Parts: sequence; structure tokens; C-alpha cells
Amino acid sequence: MHKDELIQLHTLMAQIKKHVEGLSEDTSFRDYNSLSISPLHIHRSKAEHKHAIFVLGNDLASVLSKDDLSGFEHTSSRMQELADRASNYVIKMN
Repeated sequence: MHKDELIQLHTLMAQIKKHVEGLSEDTSFRDYNSLSISPLHIHRSKAEHKHAIFVLGNDLASVLSKDDLSGFEHTSSRMQELADRASNYVIKMN
């Protein structure tokens, strides 16, 4: 995936995050917020945006799994695995 496509996906997921936050007060996007990266940070690397997407995906899946929706717990654990792998890649680059 090209960097501009990752930024588009990051933007879409950030909009979903904003929508979910509006639906419930019981949402925590602590991991994603700690990254201090948004889709507007186009100067950040492709790897950083990819990592942010996986972390945000994990946070979204965690929030949705609280509602006992089937399959989201598995999605959350897979997103965490991908976020960890992407984080290792970012660390190696720096």
C-alpha cells in the first residue's frame, strides 16, 4: 500500500473513532492517543502511519468487543499483533 493510501485509511479510521467516541462515554483510545500521530501528519513516515492504523484498529476492536459482538475479540488480538510487528519495524528504522 502506498503512503497516500495509508493516510486515507488512517483518516477513515480516525473518523470512525470520532463517531464511536460520540456514541459512548466508555471509550478509551489511550494507546492510539499516546502515539501523537494523526492523519494530518503527512510528514510522518509510512511505517508510522501503518503502526497507527494497527493500534487504532486494536483500540476500535477493543471498544466494540465490550458489547459482546462476535468476532471482535479475535480482531482486537490480531490488530495488537500487527501493531507490535509494525512498532518493531519503526524502531528498527530509527
